[in-house]
Amino acid sequence: MHALDITRQLATAIRETEEYKEYARLKEEIDADAGIKALLGEYRRLQTNLQMRMLSGQGMEGEESQRFQQLNMLLFADSRTSGFLMAEMRLQKLMAEIFETLTRAAGIEIPLPV
Repeated sequence: MHALDITRQLATAIRETEEYKEYARLKEEIDADAGIKALLGEYRRLQTNLQMRMLSGQGMEGEESQRFQQLNMLLFADSRTSGFLMAEMRLQKLMAEIFETLTRAAGIEIPLPV
């Protein structure tokens, strides 16, 4: 069997996991609420900016850091958004494990940021 055929089977298997099903269900709910979707977009933008600053050796102080902390508290205080973010983290963990398995099988090392 060709590796790309197996990859398609893997994609199907991923969509059949509980991690994916829960994520997809909650994402549909989140996507239906424009306000929450916008807050999550802002949260992710700030999170990426702060991560890039940390990787470049800069601190996390400033308005962006405060705004991120505020959004973090707001989003995790709401059961819908906290459930979605936790489901997303579980799916990301699964995907990271799959990626690690594949890279190890290929004999390559791709260091991920800590």
